[in-house]
Amino acid sequence: MDCDSPKRSVKPHMDVNRTGIILKPTNTRVIIRPFEVANESRIERIIARIVALAETDVEQELAMVMRDFRARHQRTREFFLHRFDQVRKYLLTDQPVSESRRLLIGAYFTQEYALESAALFNPSMVWHPDQSGLPEGSRRFILSLRATGEGHISSITFRSGVIDKMCRIRIDEPTRFVAAPELVPHSLYHKPLFHRKLTELGINGPLTDQAMAALGDHFTIDELDRTLRNVLKSHRTRQREFEPLAHTMIVLAKANYEIRFDPELNVSERIILPSSPTETNGIEDARFVLFTHADGRVSYYATYTAYDGRVTLPQMLETEDFSHFKVSTLNGPEVKNKGFALFPRMVNGQYAMLSRQDNENIYLMYSDQPHFWYSKELIARPTFPWEFVQLGNCGSPIETEAGWLVLTHGVGPMRRYAMGAFLLERDDPLRLIGRLETPLLEPDANEREGYVPNVVYSCGGLVHNGELIIPYAMSDYASTFATVPLDDVLNAMKRG
Repeated sequence: MDCDSPKRSVKPHMDVNRTGIILKPTNTRVIIRPFEVANESRIERIIARIVALAETDVEQELAMVMRDFRARHQRTREFFLHRFDQVRKYLLTDQPVSESRRLLIGAYFTQEYALESAALFNPSMVWHPDQSGLPEGSRRFILSLRATGEGHISSITFRSGVIDKMCRIRIDEPTRFVAAPELVPHSLYHKPLFHRKLTELGINGPLTDQAMAALGDHFTIDELDRTLRNVLKSHRTRQREFEPLAHTMIVLAKANYEIRFDPELNVSERIILPSSPTETNGIEDARFVLFTHADGRVSYYATYTAYDGRVTLPQMLETEDFSHFKVSTLNGPEVKNKGFALFPRMVNGQYAMLSRQDNENIYLMYSDQPHFWYSKELIARPTFPWEFVQLGNCGSPIETEAGWLVLTHGVGPMRRYAMGAFLLERDDPLRLIGRLETPLLEPDANEREGYVPNVVYSCGGLVHNGELIIPYAMSDYASTFATVPLDDVLNAMKRG
């Protein structure tokens, strides 16, 4: 089925249609978040100055703050009061504080953050969990994007839209509001799984043995922290040895957490911000996939790169409704580098994942658990001039009757990124059975200028009514869509 499009670029054997839809970054979508003052004595002095104000002055200052910021956010008062509760321990006396003064103190320790002021790129596309109320032949989707703001910190933001039976794409207008999730309190950790992750990290010995023995089969991070403190107290002579290990255990626990949004929030209002020590400098390039389990249950996984400013770490999100998310570390000797992409179902009774551990080639991994990966096998190497520097995936494999379709990116001369594709056998994905010799999509004159020039890149597309729908980023700045008949792509492949 052909898709109507305002712009068309014809390549030999492939009719690639650029839709003209462009999602650009904007500095008008802002979120309120804590303003952290690292020095405790400074916090005390700031609060002391506010406490010294006359009540009339407090009311006047608060009125100005609310006038300027209340309409820009939802639940502004609640956020200010929550921030006050977080810093109230720095009050110098136990004298009661009026609500207005509590609100003003909270405001002084709050800031706005423009989450997508710099870039909105590297999109990943999955079918929406709610397909109700649509015309025949139409499907609703969720698009995740990497939003980059002040300090080049990346988060995950979302858009929704509909593809009709003629493959025309409509993006829902995002609201002006953005909301961060709340951390699920008292999340439980499963001791055998946590202990296995510690072992994978090489964290074992008397400290871990005693801590694990003192904990129940399920425990909270607070219980882990108390237990570690007790073990450290009983080994005062070995504290210098044990304290780094205890710190690593807490960091591991914080990297495995749960978050949730109010389900009444519009999808475009939900933003997943860095939350753990492994993510302090960003959450990058989430590759979402709708996963069908062996029992028929469906959920969504997303592999992404956590970055703390020095080290990149592959991690995983899991959700069923895009309201409640579980965040987990990936573990095992083959969990390194970037570009992990999970297959949408188990293959031959195991989980399957694409990976690129060496920054150059594409590998296939199998595992009996989605969080542990021990081995890899090479399936594709840079072969054509436009991919000589580097080859990687552009999202999870797409199952077709012909095989597993894998969108790829290749890096050529002048660090120019182009997108290609190859085909893996359905029952044996180690067998590469078809491959494009020329790019499927490469940056045109309108797409090559941006934060990182000469780049087209995707984190995952879909097939709808015989059309391959490709959301992609333009030079790490903005995002757009292209469509191409699936048969054109398959027929253009050189078969092995």
